[in-house]
Amino acid sequence: MSVKELKEGIEKGKVIFGIKQILKFFSKTSAKKGKEDKEEKKGKKKEARVFLVKDAREETAKKLKEAGIEFSFLKNRTEVAKELNLNFESEVFLLK
Repeated sequence: MSVKELKEGIEKGKVIFGIKQILKFFSKTSAKKGKEDKEEKKGKKKEARVFLVKDAREETAKKLKEAGIEFSFLKNRTEVAKELNLNFESEVFLLK
């Protein structure tokens, strides 16, 4: 289950929270650099998975779609925050 994967990712420091950070991550991974560097970053981009809470704002989903980022849906933000033992709520998560 994706919440379980996120929990494990948080423990390993491999989760990014928030739309701005996720858009920034994908813009960095698609930046034009050396050929080897570009290939390596494409691999990281493909491996990264984005999750959106069910009750996220429409504009958040729209921004992800416009950026060409595929995502999966989770439960609502309160349930996700509770299951992940977070002291804050987030609409979108990226698992590296």
